[in-house]
Amino acid sequence: MSASGGAGLSGAAGLPALRIMATPDDVADAAAAEIARALEAAIEARGVAYWATTGGSAAPPIYRRLAAPPLRDTVSWADVQVWWGDDRYVPSDHPESNVLPLEQVLLASGGDETGSSASSADVAASGTGVRMPVANLHPIPMAAAIAHGGGAAWAAAMYETELRAFGPDPGPDGVPAFDLIVVGVGPDGHLLSVFPGSAAWDATGLCLAIPAPEHVAPHLDRVTLHPRLLAAARAVLVVTTGAAKAANLVLAWAPDADVREIPVAAARIPSATWILDEAAAAGLPREPSPDPSPDPTGA
Repeated sequence: MSASGGAGLSGAAGLPALRIMATPDDVADAAAAEIARALEAAIEARGVAYWATTGGSAAPPIYRRLAAPPLRDTVSWADVQVWWGDDRYVPSDHPESNVLPLEQVLLASGGDETGSSASSADVAASGTGVRMPVANLHPIPMAAAIAHGGGAAWAAAMYETELRAFGPDPGPDGVPAFDLIVVGVGPDGHLLSVFPGSAAWDATGLCLAIPAPEHVAPHLDRVTLHPRLLAAARAVLVVTTGAAKAANLVLAWAPDADVREIPVAAARIPSATWILDEAAAAGLPREPSPDPSPDPTGA
């Protein structure tokens, strides 16, 4: 999985493709193009694309580009099944929800299919937003869990049931093989909702409840996919920007990186593409390294 433009590596020696762009806007441009390409390739090959998306600050700029021409018109959105890699234990209309940016930005077309309040006239005037059947959206059932008082563990169990029933087919190891998983990089090097020192690595389930982190805001319980799904995916896209991420990215790319201490190192695999800006990538190599990638299982 790669795209033109930017400096960096090209997936040599078992490493991910590393794309280093000049600015955060360039990162969003490149990431949106990668997502559109991967989704359409999956649809062409198998008739459907299974996409596990992300939240945080990286998502809205990418969604804005996907929601507008030309990318909006290159993907058969009715054939895309959207899942979430993780989310906070809040309703989907909460400002900390990872679902909210997709609903507000990518699905700005609204109408009967998406359930948005935007009118057809508004959509025509803005020229943005994709149309996607509600049945194609698979958010983690936080609102239902909150209503039933089930907690994050209940939401995780329900999400795993839905994933096994309606998600992508499993690979030889029994793990669902998403066509694309998009992740960001947390300020402590976490990915999904797997934080440094997390017990998630030893869990057997596909979807896990994560207690509210004390060291990273927001201090909310989470539900996350197990990071073993990264290795099973056909493609993984890591997107992040800013100098604040640089030190942890250096640790993640070290030959002896320990995924239990720097979880984003689990995405340092040949099926991944990392798209970073110059500030985030300041300490990373620009030439291939022969060192092996870390074991994504954390063993």
